[in-house]
Amino acid sequence: MELIVNGERTWAYTGGKTFDPTLPCVVFIHGALNDHSVWTLLARWCAHHGWAVLAPDLPAHGRSRGAPLPDVQAHADWLLALLDAAGVRESAYVGHSMGSLIALESAARAPERATRLVMVGTAYPMKVSPALLQTALDAPLAAIDMVNSFSISTLASKPGYPAPGMWLHGANRALMRRTLRGTPGVNLFHHDFTVCDRYEHGLEAAAQVRCPVHFILGAADQMTNPRVTRDIAQALNARIHSLPCGHALMQEAPEAMLAALRASLA
Repeated sequence: MELIVNGERTWAYTGGKTFDPTLPCVVFIHGALNDHSVWTLLARWCAHHGWAVLAPDLPAHGRSRGAPLPDVQAHADWLLALLDAAGVRESAYVGHSMGSLIALESAARAPERATRLVMVGTAYPMKVSPALLQTALDAPLAAIDMVNSFSISTLASKPGYPAPGMWLHGANRALMRRTLRGTPGVNLFHHDFTVCDRYEHGLEAAAQVRCPVHFILGAADQMTNPRVTRDIAQALNARIHSLPCGHALMQEAPEAMLAALRASLA
């Protein structure tokens, strides 16, 4: 589904169903150097079980045009403009990693429009190590390999989706490399990680959120360590779902992730 958001072409996956703004809506927000494809299983399940689904590519990611947005707050404003363009009054927000911060800020900026907030693979503050930031700047392909090793907790995962025996490291690396190539002249990897690292409005945003909140966390996550979520989880009175996987929850534990999402949206 293509929309015009703030004058730029924006692509949003709708889960294989025609988007119907009269249905309850759920928006899926991807993380750094990713696109809508990380949500395919979850988006399709929701679209075929009574939800109107929007899984957009953020500006400069995937099939969406426009310049990269400078910070989490600008992404939240953009997301609310996306809902306006789609004719959606209120929605549940599901965000992964960087996308979880965007979801939080969106739910805070317009609390009357948020029906649920589901933060996946999240942490606050979402600080990035200086070594990784520097590598992302100087050698982004090497940084992609570093992030892959931190994001997936096993070398031999055999998920049920997208296929048994799927090579998760290779698939994630290919997605990140493709997204990086899509913005010539811009180091989107360093940009996205800087957006995460510099976000400092989490606790203030949490105080504005009114809807039920769920965290879905990987117990073996080395990118956003679950221990870092304590303060923000308390501030949001969040219910926590812990899965036996790393940071790439949707790929490494798809069935468990779907079960946790269904519980979060119930």
